[in-house]
Amino acid sequence: MRNLFGTFGGVFTPSILTILGVIMFMRANFVVAQAGVIGALAILLLSKLLTLTSSLSIAAISTNMPVRGGGSYFLISRVLGAEFGGAIGLALFFALSLSVPFYILGFAEALVLSVPSLAPYFYVITLATAVILFSVAFSGAGWAIRTQYFIMVFLFLAIAAFLGGAVQHFSFGQLQENLAPAYTRVDYGNAAAPYFTFWSIFAIYFPAVTGIDAGLNMSGDLRDAGKSIPRGTLAAVGVGFIIYLAQIILDGGAYSRDALRTMPFVLLKDNAIFGWSILVVLGVVAATLSSALGSFLGAPRVLQAVSRDKMIQFLQFFSKGTPKGDEPRRALFLTFFITIAVLLWAGNESGGAALNGVAAIISMFFLYSYGMINLAAFIEDFSDIPSFRPRFHFFHWLISLVGAVGCLIAAILINWLAASMAVLIIILLLWYIKTRRLQAAFGDSRRGFIFNAIRNNLLRMQKLVEAPKNWRPTVLVFSGNPDFRETLVTYAVWLEAKRGLVYLANILVGDFHELVPRRPAAIKQLDQFCQEKEISAFPVVVIAEEVEQGVSILLQSTLVGPIRPNLAVFGWSGKKDRVHSFINQLRAAAELDISIVLLHAVELPVVHKSKRIDVWWRGQKNGGLMLLLAYLLTHNWEWQETTIRVIRQVENEAGHKPAQEALEKLIYAIRMEAATAEIVVSSEPFTEVLHQHSQDADCILLGFDIPESENEAQWQNNYFGLLNGMPTTILVNSSGAEGLLTDLTA
Repeated sequence: MRNLFGTFGGVFTPSILTILGVIMFMRANFVVAQAGVIGALAILLLSKLLTLTSSLSIAAISTNMPVRGGGSYFLISRVLGAEFGGAIGLALFFALSLSVPFYILGFAEALVLSVPSLAPYFYVITLATAVILFSVAFSGAGWAIRTQYFIMVFLFLAIAAFLGGAVQHFSFGQLQENLAPAYTRVDYGNAAAPYFTFWSIFAIYFPAVTGIDAGLNMSGDLRDAGKSIPRGTLAAVGVGFIIYLAQIILDGGAYSRDALRTMPFVLLKDNAIFGWSILVVLGVVAATLSSALGSFLGAPRVLQAVSRDKMIQFLQFFSKGTPKGDEPRRALFLTFFITIAVLLWAGNESGGAALNGVAAIISMFFLYSYGMINLAAFIEDFSDIPSFRPRFHFFHWLISLVGAVGCLIAAILINWLAASMAVLIIILLLWYIKTRRLQAAFGDSRRGFIFNAIRNNLLRMQKLVEAPKNWRPTVLVFSGNPDFRETLVTYAVWLEAKRGLVYLANILVGDFHELVPRRPAAIKQLDQFCQEKEISAFPVVVIAEEVEQGVSILLQSTLVGPIRPNLAVFGWSGKKDRVHSFINQLRAAAELDISIVLLHAVELPVVHKSKRIDVWWRGQKNGGLMLLLAYLLTHNWEWQETTIRVIRQVENEAGHKPAQEALEKLIYAIRMEAATAEIVVSSEPFTEVLHQHSQDADCILLGFDIPESENEAQWQNNYFGLLNGMPTTILVNSSGAEGLLTDLTA
């Protein structure tokens, strides 16, 4: 049985307590002193623009699907995919876990500043505070929320106290004096130090307006997440904006610029209404403790959600929740362990700079989570996925795009080094998750986004004239069961050389109704083969009464818009009783203007060894495609350090020089630097010449013509003689569409 919190307790309270944090007390007045009232208002508006766009994106996604535990992680993973969501989820868990000791340290520092006699007990205070907060979180979210209510009372009393004091001292003359910026040097009094700028002050203030993650992380404990998350998040953003707006205007009109700059917190405390300075001190304590408790609640819930999606095997230990409330206590213990470890480490004075660096990276993780949520909402809406029908209607993809770009820019402006480190960590987590066999099986919207982009590009492509210079190999390889024809598939993939597309085709021969149940298994077999062999190809399976009919269906129907097969790859058939059917299959491809490759495979070449491809030139009809395929073959890593010999046979010495010059001119014109020309002077039959000069080649390319019906058996016998005892040979019949030699004949 899980918790069932409402909007106020489950979302608004943790969010507003994190938004109204320690920066409001310690640094807000300093920002007004440096940037002036107008500059501070501009910073507030820019900062709130980012959190508002993120809140609107959160509202759109959370009202479009059932939301479970995990907060930002859940929303991101269900839109951008398991790998992306997992990387952000793990980053958020560590960010939230590390936030707990940082907030505790901030609380202890504020307490020691207010009561100097407690300074010797600084680290005892931090450890004791960690234990108390852990106990509250361990007792359950219900007790934690009640504790946050108690903390919120002191926080709002403190805000009322210092704003009331500012009203008492407010004057329009003082406000006018503080309107314009007056930036000082970063190291005041050092003439060599640089000045503060608008963006450096923005970096100081921006973390003050963040905190919407705190409420979002309670998504699994809400009665109705679809209603509570949008309402609670937007309400917290709105209330926070009003309070910060009032603070900037009232304090800017109440105190001198020098006082705002040098003693921003003391002003609030000493000028509190009715002399209630103790309320302001308690407000700082409340701000830090509430943020620490919010992170103590959020971090375990994020880890529990990631664990339950079964992305990483060893994390499943943390998926278990308590019978009552489904509390993530195992993950809570891990968060507590991290908190204690960091607090003990912080006891070493030399760790201060390192802690500040880690704190900056933590801020980047939160900022990137906002950016990812905006990106997710953008993908959902921009891709026009029919399933995207959010109940929250005040949303447009442009809002989320502005938010995503704004979060990235803000991260760079705040701390480009920390932003870069956070990106690197997320990339490493993404790589780690991708290298694991994910057990998570839920859909995401990337497919819809890609579909929309492909659709639009296909429609644009349809309107463009297909020119020979734009020819790319779209290979339809008749692989059947690829486990028995792996060499055929491998060569087909090599000939595509990541320049086009490859389709693996299998024909189930027999009655359609009987074989339909077997078709999904056949497709899955092709898919698994591609995954195991790391082959980039698409499976195609058809059912036909005869193989010939199946080939015809595949040649005609395997297309996506204007993209259709232009290269059909068959294995060489040595069955004499089926030569007529085999030739008919080739004839069907030729009649559809599809070039043909017949592969007589012997073995795959040895990797990391110099290799040679022999292209036998016997005219331009097939020669252009043969040269192009040889070129593509050499652009695979398995064919590195390969030379191409373009060979031509002439009958007498008189033809040697003209033929040599013609081939060299051809090679130069088609820009094949790895190719060399070689002329063989011989009047012997071509079969003998081929065997003499290409017996030691790694691959041979020969052209062929499709025979007439009455010559099919003789044609097969002739090529038996050519191929017998020879290395792997690729027989090519070109439709002429590749146009490699167009410029030469124009």
